[in-house]
Amino acid sequence: MTNPARCIPILASLDLAETLAFYGDHLGFQGERWGDYAIVRRDAMEMHFWLARDRIHPEHTACYIRGGQVPALHAEFAARGVPGLSPFEVKPWDMKEFHLHDPHGNLLRFGCAPQETEDPAAA
Repeated sequence: MTNPARCIPILASLDLAETLAFYGDHLGFQGERWGDYAIVRRDAMEMHFWLARDRIHPEHTACYIRGGQVPALHAEFAARGVPGLSPFEVKPWDMKEFHLHDPHGNLLRFGCAPQETEDPAAA
């Protein structure tokens, strides 16, 4: 199949301008806004945001981003000094993960299989 269906999270934002600035300045996404809706994209990653009035929405929402690009993203985010960036470590469910929260509380969890982090040149 050349054009498979994809799942794209729609997360809550308390301030779309602040959301676009955070995802652009700290995480390297490009974003656009249309009234009470915004979209950010970076490579194959895409997230949508709707304007929420109650903090309970973003503080109870999460997105999982998975793939071989994750180790490089952690290194990049660490170099950028992304606030709240967790360590990149193997979890009991055998995924190597890190996480962060955006300014409104949305949890972004990034993960890959531990073998995807191995350096092929070191083998």
